Amino acid sequence: MKIAIITAAGISSRFNEGYPEEEKKLKVIYHEAGSKETLLLHLVKNCSAFDEVIIVGGYRYEELKEYAEKEIMEATDSKITVLYNPHFSDLASGYSLYLGLCEALKRDGVTEILFVEGDLDIDKKSFDKVIKAKTSVLTYNHTPIYSNKAVVLYRTEEGRYHYIFNSSHGILKIDDAFTCILNSGQLWKFTDIEAVKKVCDDFFYTEKNGTNLLLIQNYIDQIQTEQIDVIELNQWTNCNTREDFHNIKEGWEAKR
Repeated sequence: MKIAIITAAGISSRFNEGYPEEEKKLKVIYHEAGSKETLLLHLVKNCSAFDEVIIVGGYRYEELKEYAEKEIMEATDSKITVLYNPHFSDLASGYSLYLGLCEALKRDGVTEILFVEGDLDIDKKSFDKVIKAKTSVLTYNHTPIYSNKAVVLYRTEEGRYHYIFNSSHGILKIDDAFTCILNSGQLWKFTDIEAVKKVCDDFFYTEKNGTNLLLIQNYIDQIQTEQIDVIELNQWTNCNTREDFHNIKEGWEAKR
């Protein structure tokens, strides 16, 4: 059984910056050209090869749940499960991933779990490469690396992979010697389910306020480098603002 997890619990602060309360929107289901043209629905369609898609929400959860039941379930043959993260406003992003992983591990016969953040636009060809890979997957994109917004993936001289990110959007510092540095694509696949179980146990008993990178780093530290593929994403946009979304929408329209 193959399961995809999409996290969409954040409060969309940059997306709603400068807008009055009545005009604030949940970023992943925001649309300008009809309700079928959302980030979330595009991601779910890319996950059509999975048996189940687990969506973890928080901010404006009822809107998310209604959208999933009305729009998403009509657009895919995969089972859709929508979870509520009660700590979306007081804990970091790791708790949403933790909830999604715990839900996935309740299913019998899980062989792989894909995880993608819900505010991304990724081309289908690259997405399919990740899906078809037989190993665990880390991804990277080709945008410039700026310390105030990039999640950095680097490889040490020993050949191990590490992530670094400043949640305060400040300066980044890498203390290790490295052989490669990349801008993370925020799309992952986990194929060692026993390692995933240990990650969830460790997170529960240690640091519930960590970002999703805490769980991911724990996972890749447990497995061999030979079990990991690093896949490039040809087209990748992280939607932070409404201008970003407008540009993404124009890209969708140009492909038709």
